[in-house]
Amino acid sequence: MNVGIIGSGGREHALCLKIKDSNLVKNIYCFPGNAGTSLISENIDIDIDDFEQIKKMAIEKNISLLIVGPEKQLVNGIVDFFKNTNIKIFGPNKTASQLEGSKIFTKKLCKKYNIPTSKFEIFENEDEAIKYLDNSNYPIVIKADGLASGKGVYICKSNNEAKNAVSEIFNGKFGKANCVLVEEFLNGEEMSYFIICDGKEYKTFQTAQDHKRVGEGDTGPNTGGMGSYSPSRLSNKNLEAKIKKKIIAPTLKGLKQLNTNYVGFLYVGLMISNDEPYLIEFNVRMGDPECQTILPLLKSDLGEIILSCCNQNLGSQKIEWLNKKSLCVVLCSNGYPGIFKKKVIIKNIDNLNLQEGQYLIHAGTKYIDKDLYSYGGRVLNIVVISNTFEKSQKKALEILKQINWKNGFYRKDIGYKVINI
Repeated sequence: MNVGIIGSGGREHALCLKIKDSNLVKNIYCFPGNAGTSLISENIDIDIDDFEQIKKMAIEKNISLLIVGPEKQLVNGIVDFFKNTNIKIFGPNKTASQLEGSKIFTKKLCKKYNIPTSKFEIFENEDEAIKYLDNSNYPIVIKADGLASGKGVYICKSNNEAKNAVSEIFNGKFGKANCVLVEEFLNGEEMSYFIICDGKEYKTFQTAQDHKRVGEGDTGPNTGGMGSYSPSRLSNKNLEAKIKKKIIAPTLKGLKQLNTNYVGFLYVGLMISNDEPYLIEFNVRMGDPECQTILPLLKSDLGEIILSCCNQNLGSQKIEWLNKKSLCVVLCSNGYPGIFKKKVIIKNIDNLNLQEGQYLIHAGTKYIDKDLYSYGGRVLNIVVISNTFEKSQKKALEILKQINWKNGFYRKDIGYKVINI
């Protein structure tokens, strides 16, 4: 079959690389893709918010399966748009996508179904929020309700920081804001838990831990993700049973009572405190860079797994993983997550001699006249799988030194909690 992958980041290049190895897949088309996807698929430069245009190209290229990478198009209803066509599409519908599209939708779901999460309050205007903050304990968490590319979360250590966060959200930093979410701060360690669903049942799809903060030691502003590792060191059978019983089962039940089912990847962002899971957030797609970290560990045929979900036949699939450690370091443009230059040439890529288990995954990149240029804040991902996190990290940093891109930076401590140096 011909497959279309929607998106242009590292996640989409990772999906493209894994789908390429599927026995079911003949040709891959990426909408719009990046420099990396252009090497193994046909990039089609169209506006991915224009669902009619995607449909037109899918028919023209005889695409029978679309895989949606980013969250925005899912939240805006692309799955519903393709519902009555002959083209299968992998991802949750508009109702189910509210799990990520509205943090307040998710918090209300948690309250109704007793899903463990932090205590929270919802405010519809700035003055009410600030009054509440004046009588709050710190640190405290402030969140924009809608999509914010992973950047709409503030962990505030003081009243002034919290007021500034509320002001930025209501003043439109992440788009129009009708309300803001204020949460208690949970102590513990974060963990990303992934499942894949077919609308009837689900299977676990690995664990990971990402590093959201821009600076070493997890300091500085939030980003889309500076790196990650898989599997999470926190994962164990007892904890997994609690996650399934206390969080996943009631969430899927809640969606069913809204007359919808969940199809696609579901990213369950957790805080683990005293071996108890608390929900931080849902993402209705694979994480980025977690996807780049997880997919190289997958032994099974991703094309078969995804198609089985579209056909509500996931139960027939056995999902197998390599018993290895995977680590990803993201190379970013100087200035990210703030202002950065675009269209800066990147040299030394052709000189890399990558071995088995070593991957160069593109994100914000384009080829112009055979030269590689940066076109985003997060530019390249170096992923290494090995027997230990120490070896994976060491090799990833060696590869980044070889690239030696003067306009970029990266964290040298990705995975520091699982590496003894």
